[in-house]
Amino acid sequence: MPTQSKPVQQLTPFGYALAGALGGCFSTAVVYPLDVAKTRIQATNQDAKGKGKRDDLSMYSVLLRVLKEEGIWGYYKGFTATMINTFSMQYAYFFFYSLVRSSYIKRLTAKLPKGSKAPQLSTAAELILGALAGALAQIFTIPVSVIATRQQIGRSFQSQAPASAPSEPLTSLPSEKKTSEDDYDDSFFGIGKEIVREEGVTGLWLGLRPGLVLTVNPAITYGVFERIKSAVLLAREKAGGQAKMTPGLSFIVGALSKTLATVVTYPYIMAKVRIQARTADDETALEEHHLPPPHNKPHHIKDKHAGAWDVLLRVYRHRGFVGWYQGMSAQITKAVLSQALLFMSKDQFEQWALAIMVFLYRLTSSS
Repeated sequence: MPTQSKPVQQLTPFGYALAGALGGCFSTAVVYPLDVAKTRIQATNQDAKGKGKRDDLSMYSVLLRVLKEEGIWGYYKGFTATMINTFSMQYAYFFFYSLVRSSYIKRLTAKLPKGSKAPQLSTAAELILGALAGALAQIFTIPVSVIATRQQIGRSFQSQAPASAPSEPLTSLPSEKKTSEDDYDDSFFGIGKEIVREEGVTGLWLGLRPGLVLTVNPAITYGVFERIKSAVLLAREKAGGQAKMTPGLSFIVGALSKTLATVVTYPYIMAKVRIQARTADDETALEEHHLPPPHNKPHHIKDKHAGAWDVLLRVYRHRGFVGWYQGMSAQITKAVLSQALLFMSKDQFEQWALAIMVFLYRLTSSS
């Protein structure tokens, strides 16, 4: 009888990474119109409209505006780039987490007597290694994120000139601006080329610094989740109930933890989007009484690009503390819905990932 290939009983770490990547892409795809609206709200410079001309930046009004001005396809600008970024970010994170974690454990084991078991890592060590892995993943995947953000914003949004900025001195001639807009290419590679022309190759890594700071977001989420979970289980035990988390309770605690982490880190989330979407450039031009820098032309020849602190200080001067949280409700709505979908589809995607791993195992065994 021919030898049967041994079936895979459980997922390997790479299988779990595949399941997470597929689940992340699915949940992102379902709520993608909300993601586009959220990005546009975060990137909007309300002061550029002039006093008394501020837009309604609720999620509903932005979605209606996109549908009216750009049609149904406006909801899916940057979709391909976002899917690539979601999938690659998941896998890059897992790859670097495995690499960093195994290297750290080897260093710890080398200091122990021969034959000793590998030491258990503390929660703090796991969080630090996770943040380091997230930082490394950011470095390699952020160019796709920058392109996706530009695509989500769209030219119609980017080309809104500050209403209160005087016409002199000009940074570009009207004819140059018209030609630039006529030649606009909103494809993945078209946006990439535009960024390189305007900012140089390093422009593909715009927002990297706030992105690195935001690697603490999962650590905050995890820490808050564990604290709330312990408090809930203790309360249920004292009340005579089972000290066990139900799926519904786990989701509620997870959503609350994610919300608290978002509140803490949101100013940097908003600053990152504004840097990547060119809003920071427009705000600088408004303050210095220039027109916004032209498209497809080099920027920042004599000055440096605005950083996260520059963006936050400028927003604070014009809008106060509340300005740091523009679009936060949209961010939380999208994040909670995405998390709910991911939670509900987790088992299904693990089964599909297992099927893919079995297929690949049998394919390589037969060859």
